[in-house]
Amino acid sequence: MKKTYKIDVDCANCANKMEEAANKTEGVKSAVVNFMTLKMKVEFEDGADPAEVMPRVLENCKIVEDDCEIFFD
Repeated sequence: MKKTYKIDVDCANCANKMEEAANKTEGVKSAVVNFMTLKMKVEFEDGADPAEVMPRVLENCKIVEDDCEIFFD
């Protein structure tokens, strides 16, 4: 399953840090952050529940970039 989320991040370097953190999160198959569009595209592992995975993604992103935000649907 793939989903796209609106994000709030201050710079391209911060967006790269968010992408790396998201890709290290259990349940995420791949994540791509686009700073220009302020979007994060996430492909989830088979059987993963986005409602359970995305709060962990946000938590991991805030470790590397504490003022970032991900807006869940």
